[in-house]
Amino acid sequence: MNEGSGAVLFDFNGVIVDDEEQHRATLEAVLAQEGIALTRAQYYGEFLGWNDRMSLVAAFRGAGKPLAAGQLEALIAEKSRRYERLIDQSLTLVPGVAEFVASAAGSYRLGLVSGALRREIELVLDRAGMRQYFEIIIAAEDVACCKPDPAGYLAAHAALERRQPLASGPAVAIEDSLPGLAAARAAGMRCTMLCTSHDPAALAAADAVWTSFSGHSPAELFPA
Repeated sequence: MNEGSGAVLFDFNGVIVDDEEQHRATLEAVLAQEGIALTRAQYYGEFLGWNDRMSLVAAFRGAGKPLAAGQLEALIAEKSRRYERLIDQSLTLVPGVAEFVASAAGSYRLGLVSGALRREIELVLDRAGMRQYFEIIIAAEDVACCKPDPAGYLAAHAALERRQPLASGPAVAIEDSLPGLAAARAAGMRCTMLCTSHDPAALAAADAVWTSFSGHSPAELFPA
């Protein structure tokens, strides 16, 4: 851990692991079992960046169907099981992220802020050999509200500060979704966006927009 140094907070889906299609497919399948259709356009236009709980609640509400608490928890668990099976078959990291994270860990404190379940995050990080780089992880279970609410980023920043005060003010976020960008902004953080889920033109409000990690240095996240 680089005590006292600046911090970089990474989103997970679409930033660390290239798995938005797996999340879309598993959400579509779980909803289909309940008689609710979800198109690819709907997922990327309305659901991207939300956690499973918010996505399922919104889908049931949009379909005019009731959703009991017990049913919701069962659907979240079923979607996670389906996701893990797909990851078992094929795990694809975002190009260049492994090298970027390893480089960033040499100079900055790293955290991860995601609406994914902790077991999904740890599964991927362990298999990718990246778990040791992240000082803290804020997962779906750790906050009451998902992005675009800033709760996750605020919790991550507070957790880092409790361990050791940050030297360079607010952390910098790396995101791929518009709710993620809004969450980082609401937490008072700079935000660099990856074009893994949106056209670059839709991300103009970010501090920087990268097509990939390739060719970029972690130092670019902290301009003078």
